[in-house]
Amino acid sequence: MGSLRFPRHQDVTMMNAFVKGCLTLTPGLTIYSASGKRRRPVRRENASKVCSRIAWRKPMDTSRSFYFQSTNQSIGKEPVLLLSAEDLKKRLTPEIGFAALNAAYKALAQDPDSEPKTLGFKVDDGSFHIKAGVYPKSRHFFAAKLNANFPGNHRHNLPTIQGLVVLVEGAKGVPLAVMDSGELTAIRTAAANALAASHGARPNSRVATIIGCGFQSGYVLEAFQNVLPLKQVFAYDRDTKRAKAFAGAYHGKGGVMVEAVQDFTAATGSSDVIITCTTSKSPVLMKDHVRPGTFIAAVGADNAEKQELDPELFRDAAILVDDLEKCALEAELHHALAAGVTTKENVRADLCQLASGQVKGRETDDEIVIFDSLGTGLQDVALAWAAYEASA
Repeated sequence: MGSLRFPRHQDVTMMNAFVKGCLTLTPGLTIYSASGKRRRPVRRENASKVCSRIAWRKPMDTSRSFYFQSTNQSIGKEPVLLLSAEDLKKRLTPEIGFAALNAAYKALAQDPDSEPKTLGFKVDDGSFHIKAGVYPKSRHFFAAKLNANFPGNHRHNLPTIQGLVVLVEGAKGVPLAVMDSGELTAIRTAAANALAASHGARPNSRVATIIGCGFQSGYVLEAFQNVLPLKQVFAYDRDTKRAKAFAGAYHGKGGVMVEAVQDFTAATGSSDVIITCTTSKSPVLMKDHVRPGTFIAAVGADNAEKQELDPELFRDAAILVDDLEKCALEAELHHALAAGVTTKENVRADLCQLASGQVKGRETDDEIVIFDSLGTGLQDVALAWAAYEASA
């Protein structure tokens, strides 16, 4: 029997829609509301009342708000596993995330025809993205992720990114798990950048600067600590309170000293690693901010409208990507190509080539190495499977 906790206890609308959707779309699914040791079946007609009651309980009483049990034998003997954001955070440590992506990209090198697919739609106030793929080589698992990205959601007290990931067994098409996509996206984004850093950063990198201290930045920092011996991190954000809060939250964790700075230019000039993690639509990191030998992880630009890096940085840098064609259309590479400072042929390697050992990410200690990424369905299926395995 699966379970799910809603982290925002007051969000009755989201909870109600999710419960009603599950009851409507999944034949044979029974949902129970939990109150202490008592469980009561939830019917579609009383879902709103139940959700309202649960939403206003004290957090200590809602660790198991809903339980799910499938009686439809056509979808498999075991119930579909439901994993909340908190479930994923517990199961997908930086070590597990790194290992999962590394293995998946090695498998992709042996099965290039299983390249993942992406679909996107724009609406007035946001966009929808669907990323899907099978696990390479074995093709034993398939995952599809639907993400809704609405930048103005803070006005409604809602997260910018919301969505679900569905994991399906590849032999008979049996649904295995449904999980929170926002948390999985944050973890796999960090893991992908850490995988690139393990090949593109100097092995003795000890100083890093993080530009942009939002939700994603902490995941990236923890993932980088798993692959690099970082000792000093400078944190910058246009919102100085956010930078200070970030420094306070991560200072001392894993032996790393984190200091909030009001001007990042001095920090980047002494850094081995620079992580840009903003929503900027114009360059933030300029060529003269970066010293030779630096590894740059461009995390924030996930569509063609966003831009964090000065295109001139690409002129002489070694360029690494997660997906060449997609980065050429939408990520930082897109802007560099438009500026005429580099070509697609100048891209050194993608994550598949790095993980499989086909290409070295760094050739000299003095070269600047940039990793550009958009995220792929392969990363989602790899992390979704790892989360499912960790729940066994």
